[in-house]
Amino acid sequence: MLPEIDREFLAEKELDFEAHENGGETYVLIRNYSLPEPYTPRACTLMLKLPPGYPVANPDMFWTSPAVRLASGAMPVAADVHELYSGVQWQRWSRHCGQWRAGVDNIQTKLRSVRTELEKGK
Repeated sequence: MLPEIDREFLAEKELDFEAHENGGETYVLIRNYSLPEPYTPRACTLMLKLPPGYPVANPDMFWTSPAVRLASGAMPVAADVHELYSGVQWQRWSRHCGQWRAGVDNIQTKLRSVRTELEKGK
């Protein structure tokens, strides 16, 4: 389900994670994911959806629960869609990882991309 290199990376970082499959996709949930300023709340559950064919296929976007806002109360750019997965309401962040290198990139690359987008603070 989740490649060993990804499981090892997440465990090494001591992230509270779980992975499960649904409809051919692997869902990775990372609990107590720390958000940078200017977001509120300051921690959430982060969800990554790994598509069929991952790690050759590029995972797109990311999701948070509960919904995250900027400290001003405004909704982050391109994060205004909410979707229901496994009975939980998720905020979809329409952010796209740059060039994906099949066979090289992995969940570490995706998490770096998520952090880079979040640190833009918009």
